[in-house]
Amino acid sequence: MGDGMLSKLHEHVVSELQQSSRTDTVFVVSAVLFNLVVLGINWGVATASHGNDPAAGNDWILGVLVIATLLINTFAVRALVAGRHTRVMLISGLLSMYKDNGIEQYYDPSLLETYAARYKLFVAVLIILAAISILVPLLARLLG
Repeated sequence: MGDGMLSKLHEHVVSELQQSSRTDTVFVVSAVLFNLVVLGINWGVATASHGNDPAAGNDWILGVLVIATLLINTFAVRALVAGRHTRVMLISGLLSMYKDNGIEQYYDPSLLETYAARYKLFVAVLIILAAISILVPLLARLLG
C-alpha cells in the first residue's frame, strides 16, 4: 500500500476514533444530566404525594419517569457498549497497520484494557445514577 494511501487510511481511522469518543461523551453526559433532572423531579413528585390527600396523578408521573429512566439508561449503556466495540475494532486495525509498518512499539496495546476499564466505569456510573434516581424517590414515597 502506498504511503499516501496509508496516510489517508490512518487519518480516517483516527477521525473515526475521535467521532466515536464524541458520541460516547454525548451519551454519557446526556444520561447523567437526565438522571439528575429526573431525580429532582421524582423527588418533588414523591414528596408532594405525602399528606392526607395524595395526588394519584403524581404516582402516574413518577411511574412514567421511572420507565423513561430505565429506557434512556438502557439505550445509553447499549450505545456505550457499541462504542467500546467500535473503538476496539478501530484500534486493533491501527495496531495491525503499525505492526505491518514496523512502528508498533510506539503504541502500547495495554491502552485497549484502559479503554475497556473506562467504559465499564461509565456504565457503572449510569447504572448507579439511574438506580438512585428511581429508588430514592420511591423510598421517599413509600416510607414518607
